[in-house]
Amino acid sequence: MIDLAPGILLIADPFLKDPNFLRTVVFMCEHQEEGSFGFVLNRKYENTLDELIPELEGHQLPVYYGGPVQMDTIHFLHQYPTEIPGGVEVIKGVFWGGDFPTIIELIKTEQLDFKKIRFYIGYSGWSDGQLQNEMNEKTWLTAQATKKLIFHPNHTQIWKDSLRQLGGDYEIMINFPIDPQLN
Repeated sequence: MIDLAPGILLIADPFLKDPNFLRTVVFMCEHQEEGSFGFVLNRKYENTLDELIPELEGHQLPVYYGGPVQMDTIHFLHQYPTEIPGGVEVIKGVFWGGDFPTIIELIKTEQLDFKKIRFYIGYSGWSDGQLQNEMNEKTWLTAQATKKLIFHPNHTQIWKDSLRQLGGDYEIMINFPIDPQLN
C-alpha cells in the first residue's frame, strides 16, 4: 500500500457498500492533517457542461461526479500548464484547477483537446482523521495515479484498470460480485 498523499488513487474495496463510493476510484489532490480532497474519476454525471454553464451552449462536454461534497461547484483536472494559468500540479503533467474564465474562452474557441481536461461536479472530502480511519478499516486500496487512468477514454473501466495496475491477487477482485450474498 502507498501512503496517503496528493497524487495517489483511492480504489474502493469491491465490497464497499457506500453508494457514493461503490466501485469508485478517487484521485487525491490534497492530503493534509486537517483533511483530504479529491475527485471520483469513474462516475459520469447526468448533465453535460453546457447544461450547467449556459454560456457554453452547444459544448456538450461530459461532467463527472467528483463526490458528494458541495454539489454546486465545478472543478477540473487538465494537462494545460501554460494555457490555463493558476493550476496546481498534482502529479507530473496533471493539474488541478486554474483560471475558469480562461477555460471558458478556450472551450468557446475550440482550443482544447477534450481528452486532456475533465470536469467534476462536487468533490470527495474527508475531515481530520476520517480518511485514515477508512484506511484502517480497509475501505480503500491505494495506487500511484497515472495520466492514463485519470484521463481514461472509458470511465467505466477505471476501477478495473486500477486494480489491474496493482496486479497479483488484486486482479481477481475485478470479477467479485458487488454483494457476494446474492451469489
